[in-house]
Amino acid sequence: MLKLIKMSYLTEKLDGFHNPSITIISLFVSTFLISSCEKTPKWNETPLNESIQIVTIENGPTLGYSKKSGVSLIIDQNLPFKDLNKNGQLDIYEDWRIPAYERAKDLASKMSLEQIAGLMLYSRHQAVPSPSNGFSSGTYNGKPFAESGANSSDLSDQQVEFLTKDNLRHVLMTTVESPTVAANWNNNIQELVEGIGLGVPANNSSDPRHGANKDSEYNAGSGGTISQWPEELGLAATFDPTITKQFGSIASIEYRALGITTALSPQIDLATEPRWNRFIGTFGGDPKLATDMARAYVDGFQTSQHPIENYENWGFQSVNAMVKHWPSGGPEEGGRDGHFAYGKFAVYPGDNFEMHLKPFIEGAFKLEDGTHKASAVMPYYTISYNQDQKYGENVGNGFSKYIVTDLLRNTYGYDGVVCTDWLITADEGPTADVFAGKSWGVEKLSISERHYKVLMAGVDQFGGNNDAKPVLEAYQMGVKEYGEEFMRKRFEQSATRLLLNIFRVGLFENPYLDPNQTEKIVGKPEFMKAGYEAQLKAIVMLKNKNQTLPIEAGKTVYVPKRTTPSSINFYGMPTPEKTEYPVNLELIKKYYKVTDDPNKADFAIVFIKSPVSGGYSKADREAGGNGYVPISLQLKDYTALDAREQSIAAGDPVIDPTITNRSYLNKTSKSNSYPDLNTILETRKAMNGKPVIVAVSLTNPMVFSEFENHVDVILGEFGVQTEALMDILSGKTEPSGLLPMQMPIDMATVEKQLEDVPHDMIPYVDSDGNSYDFAFGLNWKGKIQDERVNKYGIH
Repeated sequence: MLKLIKMSYLTEKLDGFHNPSITIISLFVSTFLISSCEKTPKWNETPLNESIQIVTIENGPTLGYSKKSGVSLIIDQNLPFKDLNKNGQLDIYEDWRIPAYERAKDLASKMSLEQIAGLMLYSRHQAVPSPSNGFSSGTYNGKPFAESGANSSDLSDQQVEFLTKDNLRHVLMTTVESPTVAANWNNNIQELVEGIGLGVPANNSSDPRHGANKDSEYNAGSGGTISQWPEELGLAATFDPTITKQFGSIASIEYRALGITTALSPQIDLATEPRWNRFIGTFGGDPKLATDMARAYVDGFQTSQHPIENYENWGFQSVNAMVKHWPSGGPEEGGRDGHFAYGKFAVYPGDNFEMHLKPFIEGAFKLEDGTHKASAVMPYYTISYNQDQKYGENVGNGFSKYIVTDLLRNTYGYDGVVCTDWLITADEGPTADVFAGKSWGVEKLSISERHYKVLMAGVDQFGGNNDAKPVLEAYQMGVKEYGEEFMRKRFEQSATRLLLNIFRVGLFENPYLDPNQTEKIVGKPEFMKAGYEAQLKAIVMLKNKNQTLPIEAGKTVYVPKRTTPSSINFYGMPTPEKTEYPVNLELIKKYYKVTDDPNKADFAIVFIKSPVSGGYSKADREAGGNGYVPISLQLKDYTALDAREQSIAAGDPVIDPTITNRSYLNKTSKSNSYPDLNTILETRKAMNGKPVIVAVSLTNPMVFSEFENHVDVILGEFGVQTEALMDILSGKTEPSGLLPMQMPIDMATVEKQLEDVPHDMIPYVDSDGNSYDFAFGLNWKGKIQDERVNKYGIH
């Protein structure tokens, strides 16, 4: 029997957590041991492959370990346990009968400073296999992948280094060659780290990866691509949180099959600023809808259908949800994004700071299904300008003790992991538009000093940092200021939080995957079908003049090509002009005949995207201006006659020390979308009175007044497959989506709205008299007025 002297440890209160079940752990384990003596438990060990062993336990968890790692089993009361630290004894953290909180604290107390520093790291983006260039590049035995002879699932030199040298255990995975490759790559990582030190497994993560591929055929085949769903804004357009919860439940199963145990999502910023380029990744700007969607998303991801006993509804199907971005990145001044120095400020001219917290404190932190709250939080890059009520600092949220400790932890009682957004401790670029570090408000501090400020703010983890050195240097700064005992306790506090998220998803028991099962699970038919049905429900019909739709299958359609002018992409790289068909015409041919002659067509479909423009011009800066230009939501060029004369916030002590006003009053934004307007008008003329349909891929609100009265039908979509649009056009499915945001009457109302206030624009009213307001949408009968509109609509 396990020595009872260990049981006294279990009654100790875990600092920073308040779990009443801990006070009866001794009784729980003793009862488990007594009951196990009455009947010898059955367990069986079988090989997954030549090195990985799988142990199934009757009425217990499944264990997995690798012979390569040197880990073996310890048998206690006829039950198997993994001897992760290879000391021949059953330690508290190795005992799966003990609640996760106690195991995490025990392990944290055993870890060296170097091991804890590594646990605090979150890797930069990792592609599988690593490309030869770019920000996720890597080598294999010193060579590019194509020249190395390595397998796609092998670990790159850089991955091996940060896992072994820096003790990193949180890996951000981006693109993967296939689900099977992902499973094998996961197994390779877990085998490596299981044999190091205390055997802490890797917690692999992903940004959202379920977006629909518009050019691929709807595929219900098992083993194909991952199930495809609308973007977050598209989920919001369904106005149905049960669909969002279903997405979370399915996505979590697919994530686990890929070896992903943390989702860097959902993005629950209130998108009250219509020009923000991350609008599409949110649930919109309505507090009630966004709050309900946030709760549903996290419940879906974190709740396991088969929970681990005493893990409070967590289990082998659970995925940690890292909600972002606290306390909201939505109210960016002028819509400029915080990834760049030109967008470092979030402003609150409507004094609505607390409203932006609702999706967190009333949604993600008040779950319904038993995991209580999102397990991790990511603050945004931005400086929440003049919101620090205690210290008076204007620093990025991840550096702010007020934002993290005083507000998030103390006021709202959040005791989970807080992880910085990526690269906030790195140096910024030479100009405001360069994609580099995002050390907003602390630009003059050294990299190590920034790490120390993050730690003292109450943050646990450093996103996008593979290097433990500055974390250890920050520790020594703390020792000098507060003493060794204080800093060791501070490190263990974060380690306990981080380890808890690894324990309760079962990784310490079994981090390994069966690639054959992965192939069956990812993209399985019922998952693909559910995602496709959600896409259909996310399409919003804004206009249907004279009931043009539906148009029966077999008619002839004209689809003009789309021109995209040369521009600068998100990372600051130039992209050439291109003219091409906007969708795969073979998919349209499944429904209609396609012609390139408007005279032979019965109707036309013009595919466009909502306008895109930047908020900064290097040319303007070089010409003596401040560099700031308007972000436009219209297709034509736009001159900002109604902008602020003086910006609310300004300043960068390194690259723009003389700029005290970021106003763009009377400046012009050159549209990157004007070819779309020309195509619509030219198509209307060419069709000579026959129906013209515009299908617009919406990433932000946009101005429709430039072309609405020239077309017969407008369909808005938020990341769906072409076939979903065709199912609506042909009448196979009736449209049911609703606008999750307002569509402005013009750019003047955009300039006059306040960045932190929802629903404060004048909406556009079309030629049929319909107002393109929040919660508007049409079906075949006309304007939708159902229980969703009654619950969430503006009254």
